[in-house]
Amino acid sequence: MVIELVHIGFGNVLAMNKVIAIVAPNSAPIKRIIQEGRNKGLLIDMTSGRRTKAVIFTDSGHIVLAALAPETIAGRLQANRESSVLISEQDEEKGEP
Repeated sequence: MVIELVHIGFGNVLAMNKVIAIVAPNSAPIKRIIQEGRNKGLLIDMTSGRRTKAVIFTDSGHIVLAALAPETIAGRLQANRESSVLISEQDEEKGEP
């Protein structure tokens, strides 16, 4: 199993194969979920004191706060996947596994 790590700002990386959803923090239900996660000890704040722009839900039940917008994180994930495919295709052309 390959672990896809994506930089989510300020030197923080996240294993994207564990992510269920990336959402904006603006709605009342999301704010409530963040507070519940904080109370249960499941909140991971990766904003480095900046404003939260994305809330990331993981398969372990943890809630990650990020200072990058959901679109930015998704774009970085897509860029990582495209570069991985390109590298894989180049390896296949060389006959490498």
